[in-house]
Amino acid sequence: MISRLINWLDERIEILNIKKTLFDRLIPKGVGWPYVLGSVSLFLFTLQVVTGILLAMNYSPSPEHAHASVAYIMQKIPMGKVVRGLHHWGASFMVVAVTLHLLRTFFYGAYKYPRELTWITGLFIWLLVLGFGFTGYLLPWDQKAYWATMVGTNIASQAPLLGPAIAKVLRGGEALGAVTLTRFYAFHVLLLPALIVLLLAVHLCLVVRLGISAPPEKEKKP
Repeated sequence: MISRLINWLDERIEILNIKKTLFDRLIPKGVGWPYVLGSVSLFLFTLQVVTGILLAMNYSPSPEHAHASVAYIMQKIPMGKVVRGLHHWGASFMVVAVTLHLLRTFFYGAYKYPRELTWITGLFIWLLVLGFGFTGYLLPWDQKAYWATMVGTNIASQAPLLGPAIAKVLRGGEALGAVTLTRFYAFHVLLLPALIVLLLAVHLCLVVRLGISAPPEKEKKP
């Protein structure tokens, strides 16, 4: 049954060629555990998407209901505590995994020709991951989230030239309030996901097109 379905799809969209292009690729010798950090990051991103969708079904982005809706998810929704825990800790692990992936790429020299664009898209993905962490931190709307966001937006306001404008856009005004929470929620579930999916698509296409770099000691050998 499954083989007939695969053959049916292959006759129409050449699914076997897609599989061959994506997965049946030569891997340089000497590749070890540091090279799995990109895949780990992609897995954690998928986990964040799935758990984020489940949380969004029961979250209300308003000052009156945000904290109560998080408590509702934790206490009333079946497996809600587990889902929120996976989302919360998954976000922290994703920041660590993407940062280590970036550092591994830098110290292995994998950003050099012809992979400069892969490196640049990776840098922007890292910034977006930090943006996810910053915008998601306010959503529980408790004291810790409020004052952490206050500090974060104050730091943003100190940037040269555009600092005050950036802080005003983030806050939705001069002070943190209902508009800030709504904006952070919109950034977290709409703007940032759209940008990161676009960049991930470009990044993965470049990885497939150019392949992964060999470890430095292997590249030095003739």
